[in-house]
Amino acid sequence: MDNALSAPVAAGPVMITPVNATPNFVQRLGDLPLRSKLTMGAGLVALAGAVLAITLWSSQGDYRPLFTGLSDKDGGGVIGQLASMNVPYKHEAGGTILVPAGQVHELRMKLAALGLPKGGAGGGAGNAVGFELMDKSSIGQTQFAERLNFQRGLEGELAHTIKTTSDVVDARVHLAIPQQNGFFREQQKPSASVVLTLRGGRTLDRNQIAGIVHVVSSAVPELAPKAVSIVDQTGALLSQTGPDSATGLDTQQLQYKQQVEAGYGKRIFELLEPVVGRDNLRASVTADVDFSQTEATAEEYRPNQGPNAPAAVRSSQSNESNNANAAMPTGVPGAATNQPPVPATAPINGASAPLQTAQGGAGNNNSRREQVTNYEVDKTVRVTRGATGNVKRLNAAIVVNHRTLTDAKGKTTTTPVSADEITRLTDLVKEAMGFNAERGDSVKVISAPFIVDKTEPLDIPVWKQPWLLDIARSAIVPLAFVAIALIAVFGMIRPAIRAAAPAPPEDKPESVDEVVDDTELLPGGGMPRLEAPMHNEKLERARTLARDNPVAVANIMRDWMAGETA
Repeated sequence: MDNALSAPVAAGPVMITPVNATPNFVQRLGDLPLRSKLTMGAGLVALAGAVLAITLWSSQGDYRPLFTGLSDKDGGGVIGQLASMNVPYKHEAGGTILVPAGQVHELRMKLAALGLPKGGAGGGAGNAVGFELMDKSSIGQTQFAERLNFQRGLEGELAHTIKTTSDVVDARVHLAIPQQNGFFREQQKPSASVVLTLRGGRTLDRNQIAGIVHVVSSAVPELAPKAVSIVDQTGALLSQTGPDSATGLDTQQLQYKQQVEAGYGKRIFELLEPVVGRDNLRASVTADVDFSQTEATAEEYRPNQGPNAPAAVRSSQSNESNNANAAMPTGVPGAATNQPPVPATAPINGASAPLQTAQGGAGNNNSRREQVTNYEVDKTVRVTRGATGNVKRLNAAIVVNHRTLTDAKGKTTTTPVSADEITRLTDLVKEAMGFNAERGDSVKVISAPFIVDKTEPLDIPVWKQPWLLDIARSAIVPLAFVAIALIAVFGMIRPAIRAAAPAPPEDKPESVDEVVDDTELLPGGGMPRLEAPMHNEKLERARTLARDNPVAVANIMRDWMAGETA
């Protein structure tokens, strides 16, 4: 084949086709059909829109509630402040304002420093006024109107005070203050009702509720804390001060009883769980607690320390008087009275007695003595107050699971706990709970097999798993934008670019010029003389073509010899 290529041929002159310059990419795009141009333009627009949508969606971020349940007035103030701070927001129905999740706490503090939101939810008690109502008093105001304004002002002031609590969004206070009248023997006591609107997901503990009750009861004269009722926005009663109808205990007493029972139960678990194993023990403790309050006062009198012991004199009073008078003469005044006395004689026959001479009378002597001595008497005053919350009786019931034994072959068997071990466990429980037989305590420990319910896991398909659904919901929007971008690139832009790209060179030459670049006429005959290509690459291509497709090479040689131009 190489000889054939180098042999002279009797053919006419070879015509060399001029090679045109290759057009650039822009020119090739201009040569495309109109349909391809429109398709490529639509693809570029769709790609730009998808990229812009993905950028905006990623910069939008996650939105969380900043405030919920705002009134129109408060919502407008918050939105205006957010707009002035260049913060993106969303407003939903129900007075809910959404902001980016990373700025929720910062915005709440900034708005709180500005006093926003000012009112309450729904414009209810948030617009309540206080004692400024008393500033607007008319000349013809009646006593009833003045009393009513005072009550309204007191309710508003209490509502403002309660709203200072961090967990309370809004508060409304209703006071029932009866008119005091001196003609009634038994006056009616005042009462109060408080309605609270709590923040989302917040609750008030017992101390906070007691604080609100104390604030309201202290602001109204003769208002007992038990007469204050507090409810939340759902209507649930928060201040239950009266006794429970089922147990006869109030909230604090019931809580104390539960704490006592939980404390004894914890002792039992901490003591027996290392012995019987985890999840092999169940214990229940019932405590009978005495909440009765007793108070006794006793006064005792006792004699002195002994009969011979000197008594302590508290006070002594002595009074003595003596009256002495001289003797006075007695008898009938006259001469006979001056005569010496004669023996007395009895009258005879009823004749009158003769006059007797005066005799000297005896003198009067009165003597009086009084002495009062007060001694100290021993006195003992004893006041005894019985303590509340004393444990009257304890009852404990413990169930221990059967022992599980596994042999060498892997077979599992269960055996009950022996009686000796039950006795030892009972003694441990008695020591842990402070068993006292005199007050009627009882402890019962038994061994029984625990029944474990075998719950078969639900075979939920993967495409129904909650985590997969959450991922799908969060990724559906960006995936849609990415799909649009891929369709625009591979379905609309890429075909147009490939159509405008230059065609790659083919292995099969279409003319002789691709095989032989330099031709020269032979001397004398005008026949072309073939010379070897200047480049090794073209030579290798010619050899490869002759080796792989000898028929094509033979046709080329025949055309040369016939004088035809390829």
